[in-house]
Amino acid sequence: MNKYRLGLAAIMAILLALPGVSMGVHNGIGGTHVNNADGEEISDVAEMGCLCHNPDGADNEVTVLMADVPYRYLAGQTYEMVLQIIGGPSADGTYAAGFSMRVNIGSLTAGSGSENLVQTAVEGDEQTLTHTAAGAAAADRSWTVAWTAPDSEAGDVVFRVSGNSVNGDQGATNADRWNHLMFAIPEGVAEGEDVRTRTIFVGDGELEAPQTAEHGLSLHDMGAPLRAHWLGLLGFLSVILVIVFCGLMLRYGFSTSYKGRSNLLRLRYHTERRGDQ
Repeated sequence: MNKYRLGLAAIMAILLALPGVSMGVHNGIGGTHVNNADGEEISDVAEMGCLCHNPDGADNEVTVLMADVPYRYLAGQTYEMVLQIIGGPSADGTYAAGFSMRVNIGSLTAGSGSENLVQTAVEGDEQTLTHTAAGAAAADRSWTVAWTAPDSEAGDVVFRVSGNSVNGDQGATNADRWNHLMFAIPEGVAEGEDVRTRTIFVGDGELEAPQTAEHGLSLHDMGAPLRAHWLGLLGFLSVILVIVFCGLMLRYGFSTSYKGRSNLLRLRYHTERRGDQ
């Protein structure tokens, strides 16, 4: 019986270990995590990278981009920025990408339109942010994040972002790619000091955005606007025809040099000419 118990325990241990080895973390990740590749502990995914998906390190084939980044921040203000992952493998399955973000000061939350796509990463830690399961399925690999600045004289804020681009097979394999972006924003001292924003990215610079879904209507569904379009064209054509007709009448109907003019017109021309003399 002991042999059977030991065998069953070994099988259960293997089954429990399989999800960690073969599955990616679709509902977000942050803080300390065990690397699926070699079992070593990752102290901070946002800083060290998505080693679970590809232990070979950051890959410039993937571009991690942050748009609408302020040049300077003011204490207590909230800034919305757009994070996007570009490049990497094509997502043939449900999931397309994910990220782990950390700041040293201030707090992070989901931005407008990304409330169900972004969440705080570790037990409500407001200085970390990651994707949700719905955010991992975002076809454009894009999320809006909001950062609220701390009180004045807090110093520079440092953003650390690890973003991965996955093939959608729900497995953490070497086919996935990731990259790491780090940048800082200094504190401003006056309202309106520098209100410009910028775009910061890391990668090979070949920014080819994902294909957007096609939208539009067939000609049969356009209805009244299409008829109005054709009526407008017919009206324009009618005006052109009237102008051409009037030009022909002026050229050939009333010209004194045209041989085919009527006797009445010829008589009137001679009469008026004699009267002038």
